[in-house]
Amino acid sequence: MIRTCLILIFLIAFFIVGIFIWAAAWAIGHFDKYKQDMICLRTVQAAFKFILMIAGVRVEVYGEENVPKEEPVLYIGNHRSYFDIVITYARCPRLTGYVAKDSMLKIPFLSAWMKRLHCLFLNRTDIKAGMKMILAGIDQIRNGISMCIFPEGTRAKDGIETDLLPFKEGSLKMAEKTGCAIVPMALVHTADIFEKHIPFIRRTRVVLIYGKPIYTKDLPKEEKKHLGAYTQRIIKGMLEEGLQM
Repeated sequence: MIRTCLILIFLIAFFIVGIFIWAAAWAIGHFDKYKQDMICLRTVQAAFKFILMIAGVRVEVYGEENVPKEEPVLYIGNHRSYFDIVITYARCPRLTGYVAKDSMLKIPFLSAWMKRLHCLFLNRTDIKAGMKMILAGIDQIRNGISMCIFPEGTRAKDGIETDLLPFKEGSLKMAEKTGCAIVPMALVHTADIFEKHIPFIRRTRVVLIYGKPIYTKDLPKEEKKHLGAYTQRIIKGMLEEGLQM
């Protein structure tokens, strides 16, 4: 319970201090938009790394050399914990927006930070709004901003680590339309941090694996047609490997 309280205290402090950081970044943005973005990115990454330290999370990373550093990519991964975002975002080498559920827009200061960090918001019940979100993601990738999406659409709450919900085929359209690399991510043991014993946060060893980049132009026609199922099989195999580490 102590870890949970410490993280809550830190978050409150961050939101207070964040007002001043936000103001400074806003002023800098009038002269240098890229510098403004990088200040926000590195600030949140530092905060996430501190949260992981407080939580006692030890992250073992494999395959990070597979992540292209000089071009925007589409990260995709399995999703079992709120900490999946904290762990993966802390390691993004360049500007990266995450796809989040639109209910996050109801949290004023948090949603403002997310927008500043190029996050997009998905309405799961409105197909038209979903298409607009995908088009916005395509634009961001074309403008040099990586995107990250968890194609299961929600956190998988039951079953074993390798049990994955079906990947939404539409979630891979950003890569199909831009030709960017898909970087598969496998996260192992993240639910052990919090979700398996809410409200307690426990010291946990987590494995994060980055797979080799996938370029849709290099795939056979059948794999392109069912890109969600194809990438799901790859991540499932990575999860099985991660459980042995």
